[in-house]
Order: sequence, then C-alpha cells, then structure tokens
Amino acid sequence: MSLFKQLSIVLIFLAVTNQLAAQCPVIPQPQTAAKQTAIFQLSNKTAFVVTDKKFKDAAYYLQQKLLEQFHIAVSMQQTSQHTVIRWQEAKQKDLKAEGYNINMSANEIVITANDEQGAFYAAVSLLQLFNSSKQQHENLLVDCWNITDAPLYGWRGLMLDESRHFYGKEKVKSILDWMAFYKLNRFHWHLTDEPGWRLEIKKYPLLTLVGGIGNYTNAFATATFYTQEDVREIVRYAAERNIVVIPEIDMPGHATAANKAYPQYSGGGSDKHPDFTFHPAKEETYSYLTTILRETNALFPSGMLHLGGDEVSFGNEKWAADPLVQALMKKQNLATVNKVEQYFMQRIADSVFSMHAKVLAWDEVAESGLPVDKTILFWWRHDQPKQLQTALSKGYDVVLCPRLPLYFDFVQDSTHTVGRKWGGKLFNPLKNVYDFAVTNLSPVSSSNSKQVLGIQANVWTEAMQDEQRLDYMLFPRIAALAEAAWTSRKNFDVFSQNLTKHFVLYRKAGINYYHPVQTK
Repeated sequence: MSLFKQLSIVLIFLAVTNQLAAQCPVIPQPQTAAKQTAIFQLSNKTAFVVTDKKFKDAAYYLQQKLLEQFHIAVSMQQTSQHTVIRWQEAKQKDLKAEGYNINMSANEIVITANDEQGAFYAAVSLLQLFNSSKQQHENLLVDCWNITDAPLYGWRGLMLDESRHFYGKEKVKSILDWMAFYKLNRFHWHLTDEPGWRLEIKKYPLLTLVGGIGNYTNAFATATFYTQEDVREIVRYAAERNIVVIPEIDMPGHATAANKAYPQYSGGGSDKHPDFTFHPAKEETYSYLTTILRETNALFPSGMLHLGGDEVSFGNEKWAADPLVQALMKKQNLATVNKVEQYFMQRIADSVFSMHAKVLAWDEVAESGLPVDKTILFWWRHDQPKQLQTALSKGYDVVLCPRLPLYFDFVQDSTHTVGRKWGGKLFNPLKNVYDFAVTNLSPVSSSNSKQVLGIQANVWTEAMQDEQRLDYMLFPRIAALAEAAWTSRKNFDVFSQNLTKHFVLYRKAGINYYHPVQTK
C-alpha cells in the first residue's frame, strides 16, 4: 500500500473518530446538539428551581433518579447560590409538542418546554448525559451541551404479548422504565389470546380463574393474570413516565382462552385452533363482550381499546355451517363469512364508541367500514403494502408495525435458532430496526403522511419463556426503535458508539441483552 493511501486511511479514521466524539451521547439522538467547553458539576448542593408548576412532576422524576442511581440528593428551592437546574416555560412559539431546550453552563442548566411531556423528555436527556459523565468523589462532572429537540412522531410504541407467556407486574414496570429512558410513549398491552386470559373482569371471574390457566409452552401452568388493582398501579406508574397504556382484548378470533372459561359464547374453531372465535350470531355474545370492554375501558384512561380483528380465518370454519350464522347472513344480507366478521366488528365497535373510546385494530379491519375519525389501524403485514394503501386511501390514521423489521420475536442474527425467520431466511437485526423509515414505504406520500401517527415494535412471546429471553430479544433493539421513531437525523455509526455506553447500564440493571458484536 502506498504512503498516500496509508495517510488517507488515517485521516479518514481520525475524521470519523472526531465526528463520533462530537456527537451528543443521548439516545434517541436530539434534533440539534452543540457541545460547550464548560463542565457542570452536579452535587448534593445542586438545586432544582421550578418556575412553572406543570414541570414539577418532571423535576421530581429526575430528582428521584439522581438519588436512586448516583446517591445525589438535590433539593427543590426557590433560589440557590450553588449550581442550579432551572425549569421554565419556553417563550419560543415554534417549539413543537413534546419538545424541549436544554442550555448548559458551568453553573446552570436551563430547561425550557411548553408542555409536561417536553419537560419530562428534557429530564430523560439530562439523565442520559449524567450517566455518561465522570464521577469525582460524590460529584458528577458533566459535559455541557445545548440541545433543541422534539419527536418526529407522536406515537412511539411497544407492544408486549402476555397471553403466551406472563411476566408479571415488576417486569412490566421495568419495561416501562426503559421505555421512558428512550422516550417511547405508547405501551400496547396484549392481554388476551389463545393461550391465556390475563385481565381480571369482575363480572366474569372465570375468565382469569379458568382462562388464565396455561401458557404457550405449558397448557396446565397455574393461572396467572393481573388483578384490576395491579392494572391501576401499572397505569399510574406508566403515566408518571408519560406513557399511555392501551389494552388489547382480541376478537372475534384468538378467543380460545375466553371460550374455555365461558363456552356458551364460542363460535367454534378448527383442528389447529379449537374454539378460536366468539359466536357472531348470538345477541348474548355482544352483551357479554360489551360488559368486558366496559370494565376494561374504566381501568385504562387512554380512551382507546384495541380489538385485534386479525387472523379470524384461522378458526372460523364452523361459521359456514352454523344455523344461527346462516340465519344472520340471510337477515343482514351478508354474502360471505368475511362479511360476517365485518358485521361483528361494526357491532362491537358501536359499543366501544358509546364508551367515548376509539377502536384500534390490526390492518385486516380496513375493509370493515368503521368511521375513520374513531378508528386507528395497525399495519403489520409487511408483505401486503396494498393493505396499508387501502387503510390510507380510506382516510384512516395508522400506526406502522411491520413484521420486518419491527417484530421482535424474529431473531437478530442469522445463526440464532430460538425465534422466527421470515421464509426461513429473513430476520430483524439491530441495523434493520434502526434504518426503518416511513418515507421508504411506497404507499406513504406527501398527501397522506400526516395519517401516519408513528411506529411501534411488537413483542410476541411464543419463544420467550422467561424474563431473560424476553430481555435478549428486546435489548438493544428497543434503543434502535426509539431513535427510528424520534428522529430522521440518523447515523448508525454514532448510534452504535452511544450504545456501547448503554451496555454498561444494561449490565448494571441485570439485563440479559444481545451484543451485536461480541456474540458473533
């Protein structure tokens, strides 16, 4: 190799190294961040000065994290002669929703925001800066950054399936903590499906006492579920972290666990999926499900109920021969069982609308004719872009969660065997999650892009029997998801450099994470 080429390689390496060093160590990467020459010293003498009451919760959150993680006990004060972290309302008219500014100097950090969410995300960014700082005795020496930031999408979601395997309240809280750390704000909770029913319904106690028995790998496992008090606690915990919890009660398919408890409402199934559906032609089915949804809606203040609506054909073969269904088809002029499915969704959606809640559903429901202003659809079938086009052309708001690359039950490496691969080959490595961009989807255009609320990763848990395996499939892809949802200003090399510092945090937290380099 010539001396010129050697020097060129060295110069390129130095340029890349300098670029990485100058990048803000926050995930997701802020919209703009400029490093300052000053160092802020955080200590027990540092004071929080909150000039706007609506920011007190965000300040309290950071105060508690500093005590928990660094044993630094800052106090809330009116004024201070020592270093200050000041919280105040922004004067900028152009600061977007959930946006914030951070301006740092040697003696003061000023946080400005227009809403509680922005103040909270400023606190999270500071927490990450503190985690990357040097500790000197009992103090933290923090590099100063000036940051202006706001999210690309309002919906930055994660779905957890606890029907197939149940993890419990403390694990859910841990996931909510990490979601907050990465500025994710929608927790979609898949609580019912074939293997088990996980939500207490007072009117129908057998749903959990009988339907809660078993999981994906052990049909006779002891019943596990969340009591209504558990749910209230988790919803409160999430709200403190600016996370909205959306429950999913799957119907008319994926109803096996419910039908095990109350077989009188079963619409039958198939050999592979027994008692898979709720009966679409019994009036009592709608009364039964409406009661369940009323209790569910009362527990979750999100004003959104996810009804599933997917894969009904897996187990609706009994409908065609059922005399009650046949009578319904004749009475309502429904030509096919698919039309029966749409009729079911329309009926049950009316019940949800009467509760002043929105219906959320998977992309199969795009043909059901539900009102566009009260319905949100989730596009998950990456191999059916036409279904996304249908949803957008009909005017529906959509959340994008395509199997490739946003299903975290797919493996992360070609050598991995525990988990899914599409067609036996394709999987979801960290970089594919990171590189996902809405603008690369052909059905999305300038005319309909505002209908895209955001993106979400789905964690289906067939192959995640315990917390350790769940962690392995979730981390560090949750960080890549967060940056894909937050910003279009992405650089995978910078992200990877920042992520190495987060591996240290994972180890401290006892997270069994996948390392995309060491495990190869």
